[in-house]
Amino acid sequence: MIKNDNIINVRNLTIRYGNLTVLKNVSFDINKGEIFVIVGGSGCGKSSLLRQLIGLEIPTEGDIFINGIDFINSDNKQRNQILQKFGVMFQSGGLFASMTLAENIALVLETYTQLSDDEIDDAIDIKLASVGLKGFRDYYPAEISGGMKKRAAIARAMALDPEILFFDEPSSGLDPLTSAALDQLIIEINRIFHKTIVIVTHDLASILSISHRIIMLDKNVKGILAEGTPDFLINYKENMNVFNFFNRKPSV
Repeated sequence: MIKNDNIINVRNLTIRYGNLTVLKNVSFDINKGEIFVIVGGSGCGKSSLLRQLIGLEIPTEGDIFINGIDFINSDNKQRNQILQKFGVMFQSGGLFASMTLAENIALVLETYTQLSDDEIDDAIDIKLASVGLKGFRDYYPAEISGGMKKRAAIARAMALDPEILFFDEPSSGLDPLTSAALDQLIIEINRIFHKTIVIVTHDLASILSISHRIIMLDKNVKGILAEGTPDFLINYKENMNVFNFFNRKPSV
């Protein structure tokens, strides 16, 4: 067991699919209450790493500790307790199209809590209001915009008041203005609710706007090429791939 002020510790993580090694001996820490962003070019292992962190896959080698507890080798009871500390928003949003926004959130609460129907209704209203969707509980995903779907997915991810939120490409498919508004929501969630937020993204504007710390993965290194704050990485000239990545013109 690791005991420190970090909320996540990754140690010597190796991800291999058959003969393909995606990441090798990767180690890093995520601090409680920070917005931690994982970036890198195509095929560098960002999504694979996220799947390990949220428990969808088991690494080939290495360890992941959540609040000092061994996540990989935990028993089923302990693993389920850890998983309930997570809230996840997938790239597509992952909302059930046949359910209203309220029903999408209720499903999580009904499955994992003993709340009464009235308490679940109150929780739904609170979660939707917290992401700017007050009054939209009876809408279906097809009836709202892409940005609103992302907000609804965040509301569902926050249903169990998790310690850690994981977002996969939250601004994917959004126009710059909607993306900027979503970035501001993420910043507010971090500030108001003190959530640790782990984000995989390629959106440079978002990276520079929301990050407290960043790791940049590289498919040739099969690991971390650089890490630090946005200001540090913008001025990082020890490796021109890093410098060029953080100084490229943001996509519009």
